[in-house]
Amino acid sequence: MNQLKEKIMKILTPHQLMCLATLTKEGKPWVRYVTGEAPDDETIRIATFSNSRKVAQIQNNPEVHITCGFTIPEQSRGYLQIAGTAQVSNSEEDRNLCWHDGLKEYFKGPDDPLYSVIFVHPYRIEYMGPGAMKPEVWEPTRN
Repeated sequence: MNQLKEKIMKILTPHQLMCLATLTKEGKPWVRYVTGEAPDDETIRIATFSNSRKVAQIQNNPEVHITCGFTIPEQSRGYLQIAGTAQVSNSEEDRNLCWHDGLKEYFKGPDDPLYSVIFVHPYRIEYMGPGAMKPEVWEPTRN
């Protein structure tokens, strides 16, 4: 793994607060806080309610943007700007894969019909390191 990818994965690995932007039917941006992680690769997993506004917006237009990483101003660490496409899954396998005890506050369990998982597949990640004046850019290799 190259150094940039290591920096990105260091930020994406812990479960954390993120800002997720979707587009309304009118094409207007809509941003909200979500929690997510990418424990195995750069695919970001976000738990959500099946009937949420974000699910409807993603089903209408899968283009999303995520900002994450910088949480405490006194700690100088990098942050990410992520452009990607999202998909919503209600499969038993995906819901079990993403389930963690913190979700018990919102859902009855991984089989709760209101529980869905959003997968965000990045096509561009900008890493902005401490003191940097311009971002380092990661884009997946195309086959």
